[in-house]
Amino acid sequence: MKKDEIHLSDWERILWGMAPPEFFFEVLFRTLFIYLFLLIIMRFLGKRMNGQLSITEMAVMLTTGAIISPSMQAPDRGIALGIFAMICALVYQRLTTLWGFNNKKVEKIMQGTVSVLVIDGVIQVDSLAGNRVSRQQLFTELRRKSVYNLGQAKRVYLEASGLFSIYERKEALPGLSTLPPNVADEEIHNIQNVLDDTVACSFCGQSVPKSEKSNPCPTCQSSDWADAVL
Repeated sequence: MKKDEIHLSDWERILWGMAPPEFFFEVLFRTLFIYLFLLIIMRFLGKRMNGQLSITEMAVMLTTGAIISPSMQAPDRGIALGIFAMICALVYQRLTTLWGFNNKKVEKIMQGTVSVLVIDGVIQVDSLAGNRVSRQQLFTELRRKSVYNLGQAKRVYLEASGLFSIYERKEALPGLSTLPPNVADEEIHNIQNVLDDTVACSFCGQSVPKSEKSNPCPTCQSSDWADAVL
């Protein structure tokens, strides 16, 4: 479209575009046909597409969105081209999945690996930073599992799919509270017991006797301490 053909007062073009009114009926047919075919493609992609997506599955989803849009709306694009492109995406996804299944190195490259975020109530700071996960995100996931004290967490894994796997200790250790600060919700803190003789590092959650509060954290070297809870 040429520059001199664009006018802000041309509401007919802005609302309806350059296509004739009959094209709206064609869009109805195109959308229905592509929608039904997309359901078939999704069925062949497998149940994983309905759950937490891996990197390759997310790539297929984004590719599919780019494929179906022109086939549904562009009058100069045929449906057959979109269908062929979706079949290609299906084949690529199946081949890469099979390749990763037969080769662990390829699977590791395509799917990623599991990261350990918490070990025995202590945040693995480097792992948290390397996976670009904030403490608030970690604490949110812990609270969703009713873990209100880092000392309750034996292990917290960040799966390759992006999900958090949380394994609790049978007996909680003194640790850093995962609850919001007192200023946010003071009442909820009544469910925890604040320890008089122990403090926790605000950065990694490492607990030490209160007598060592003047020293840096032995794990992360931070000097920011908070009350340990149980």
